[in-house]
Amino acid sequence: MPHLRARRSSRVEHLSFLWRGIDVKRMTQKILVVDDEAEIVRLVRAYLERAGFAVVTASEGRQALAVFRHERPNLVVLDLNLPGMDGLDVCRALRRDSDVPIIMLTARIEETDRLIGLEMGADDYIVKPFSPREVVARVRTVLRRSEGTPVRPDVISSAGVTLDLAQRAASLNDQELDLTTMEFDLLALLVQHPGQVFTRLQLLEQTQDAAYEGYERTIDVHIKNLRKKLGDDSQEPRFIETIRGVGYRFMREAA
Repeated sequence: MPHLRARRSSRVEHLSFLWRGIDVKRMTQKILVVDDEAEIVRLVRAYLERAGFAVVTASEGRQALAVFRHERPNLVVLDLNLPGMDGLDVCRALRRDSDVPIIMLTARIEETDRLIGLEMGADDYIVKPFSPREVVARVRTVLRRSEGTPVRPDVISSAGVTLDLAQRAASLNDQELDLTTMEFDLLALLVQHPGQVFTRLQLLEQTQDAAYEGYERTIDVHIKNLRKKLGDDSQEPRFIETIRGVGYRFMREAA
């Protein structure tokens, strides 16, 4: 039977080659895509699966919550304009029970409409029409942020704010802070460089791996949320100071 053994060996080698081209870890990552437009779901699903992700889908809000509870995805791609229970309500419901990363899809052109989702805890948003390759890139970026890279078990502290970079845990005067992935990354960057002024673009680049033109103002929303959780006042700040026309900095501790 040497001929059969040779054919089997050739097939195993071929499969091994295919697997080497795929990020096996990514194949365990599941993405929930929620949109009522079947063609968008089909296209996004195809590109995500081609990139090695497992994909589950829903076409309306209540179905999305049911699928989320059953499937427990690693990330949710969520359309804002859903029939019945809209995307903002779905985002709000998800945030009550989970810190799963959320990327919002929106056809709304008003910046204020898009920023509402970020204020509710979404990690990023994509404006329709979009390239499916952009969706894949954003998914990868947000997942990298949410997973973190625990290179060293550093704990940093300033002005009563303590961050454990390895455990991705934050506290203020020993009281735990419930931060989104983006909020933690922003606060960690600022706390590690007290007194240093960062432009919005710099904050975006250093927390998202890539900057997207026109997205700098989303930083304002995350800073606003951070201030609220820190009990900080933008007019008389104790932690994060606005440098008008430039950006933000974390205030140095008083000597």
